[in-house]
Order: sequence, then C-alpha cells, then structure tokens
Amino acid sequence: MAGWRGPATLLALLLLRPLPCPGCPAACRCSSGEVDCRYLALRSVPENLPANASAVSLGYNHIAALKAHSFRSQPALQTLSLHRNVLVSIHSQALAGLGALRELDLSNNYLTVLTAETFLPLPGLVTLNMGANKLGQLPPEVLKALPGLQELFLHSNALRSLHASSFLNLPALRSLTLQDNPWACTCEIQPLLRRHRTPKESLILCRFPEHLNQYPLLAIGNESFSHCQDSLLYPQDYAFFLLIGPASFLASILICLLVGSLTVCRGYWKIIVLPSPAAGPFLLPHGTMSPTHVPWSCSNEPRGQSPKFQQDFPEPPSALAGERWLHP
Repeated sequence: MAGWRGPATLLALLLLRPLPCPGCPAACRCSSGEVDCRYLALRSVPENLPANASAVSLGYNHIAALKAHSFRSQPALQTLSLHRNVLVSIHSQALAGLGALRELDLSNNYLTVLTAETFLPLPGLVTLNMGANKLGQLPPEVLKALPGLQELFLHSNALRSLHASSFLNLPALRSLTLQDNPWACTCEIQPLLRRHRTPKESLILCRFPEHLNQYPLLAIGNESFSHCQDSLLYPQDYAFFLLIGPASFLASILICLLVGSLTVCRGYWKIIVLPSPAAGPFLLPHGTMSPTHVPWSCSNEPRGQSPKFQQDFPEPPSALAGERWLHP
C-alpha cells in the first residue's frame, strides 16, 4: 500500500490543478476565462489568446506598440490590462473587435497622444485608466467616443489644460483623477472646475504661472476668476480668426478687380460721340480704333473755338459696311 501512495498523490494533484484553456499562449496561465501573461518580457501581444477569454492581463512586459487588430479573436473580452509596459503608440484599429470591453488599463506607459478612432470600437467602456503616461493634451473627440464612461484616471501626465467641452458627453462620469499634472491655473481651467468639483481635486496643484506654483487649485477661489470672460477663446479659435482675416482681405481685392474688369468691358461698347460734327456719333464695333487711340493734338485756337484734329479720323472700313451706324 505504501508503494501506491506516491502515484496516488501525484494523480490527485494533477486533477486538482486547473486545466489550461484551449489555445493558451506559452508561459501564460489560463483559467476560467482569465489569461495571465504578466512578467514574461513579452514584446508583442500573443496571437493565440483564447477566444473565450473574459480578462487578459499583459502587465509588466516590454510591449511598445499595439498593432492593428491585436485582439481580433476575443469578442467576449471585458477586462484588458496593459499597465507597466513601454507603450508609445496604439494603432487606430488595435482594439477593433472588443465591443464587450468594459475596463481598459493603459497606465504607467509612455503614451503622448490619443485619437478618437482608437476608442470608437469600445462603446461600452466603463473604466479607462490613462494615469502615469506622457499625455500633453486630451482632445474632446477622444471622450466623445466613450459615452458610457464612469471612471477616468488622468493623473501623473503632462496635461496643462483641458477643453471645457471634454466632459459634456459623459453624463455617467462619477470618478475623475487629475492630480500630478503641470496645470496652468488660468482662465481656461475655470469651466473645468465648474463642472467637476470633487474632493479628489483638492490634490490638484498649480504649476503655472510662477507665482501660483504648488498652490492648491481649489484654494484660489471663484473671485480670482472674476476677470475671466464667460466665453473663452482657445488656441484653435484664435487660429480661425487669423486665417479668416487675410482670406477676407484677399477676397475683397479679387471682387474689386472683377467688378472693375466688367465695368471696363461694358464701357467698351458704349456709344461714343466724336468731336467732329461731320462724322456724327456711331457705335464703335469691337476691333476698331477708338478716338483715344488716334493721335491728335489741340491747335492754339482762340478761346471759345473747338480744337481741330491734326489728323482726320479714318473712315469706317469696308468690312464694317454692314454694321448699323447711329446718327443723331
């Protein structure tokens, strides 16, 4: 009986150990729809992730970029973690096919910019962690693609300001972290404070201007913004005015030139009365010489007499014999 104790114990241990999911990547641990691929020095997302995976953890690796369709076979994935990698770029189609995703952790990476196209495939996302990255700005279009967002972590980035319309389309947002950013405490930050005054914002410190460095944002008070206008102009607004001004000026010049050209062309066909009584008025057809082109000069006639031409005005050419001449 003692001889059977060893094999029986080994068999029991094998039965108690969770069986790997079909298609589990090498060195990863897969159990009940959860895939753990942490601390494996991975440089890219494994291609053979289980199709039935509901949670994938790829943290603490060396993944620098998410290529297009990195998770093409995980339609049931709800939680994805890529924290503490070396991410610097995310393809606009990297998250395509993850319509069921609810939690996305991209914290502790080196991302500097986000695009709205990246999050369009995630209409049901509830939690987005972008903390501890290098984000210098957050375009309003990015958050418009996530209408159901409830938790947003933007702490420890390089943000100096946020557009007032960034959170207009997030009615369910209940948690927002903004601390440890180099905030510029100017009029541009006032609309943000009006909409999101939470206890966590007490940790927000000003970095600019210099006399407010390390000063708590909430300690400034509303009276400090009394000189700010209700309607603030942002850099893109100033750019619009700078472009529309010269464009309007050039357009006015072109319109004046066009109107002047039409006026000259119209006057070219007017009825011209010749100074010579013998010639009488006539319609000057196109291609003939006008009196202004005929060389003439005034003689020193006594005052009260009309000047005489030194050269007679040419008779109408024979080619114009069929034209209708106008007489008084």
